[in-house]
Amino acid sequence: EVQLVESGGGLVQPGGSLRLSCAASGFTFSRYDMSWVRQAPGKGLEWVSGINSGGGMTFYADSVKGRFTISRDNAKNTLYLQMNSLTPEDTAVYFCASGALVLSGYWGQGTQVTVSS
Repeated sequence: EVQLVESGGGLVQPGGSLRLSCAASGFTFSRYDMSWVRQAPGKGLEWVSGINSGGGMTFYADSVKGRFTISRDNAKNTLYLQMNSLTPEDTAVYFCASGALVLSGYWGQGTQVTVSS
């Protein structure tokens, strides 16, 4: 059974930081490019960041470049998203998914990030 389980979301004030984690199981995580995707209230899906299978190449949407850092620990089958300098525009449900620039078929259930004062 393929599972992607996001965690680390919560309520944070503008300017604050959060670190999201995505625990993968049921597939060979180290062979897959991975991404973080988000959906803000009332909005469509927005690709946020991607990372290749080995972790040596990373990609970011312009909206988060310089503030967010994607990383992975293949030995732990875990994907991370370090989010700094958060703004209310970052409020969304954050999903991890297989694929980097082009998404494929594995998605998690998401974790809620709310940035509000």
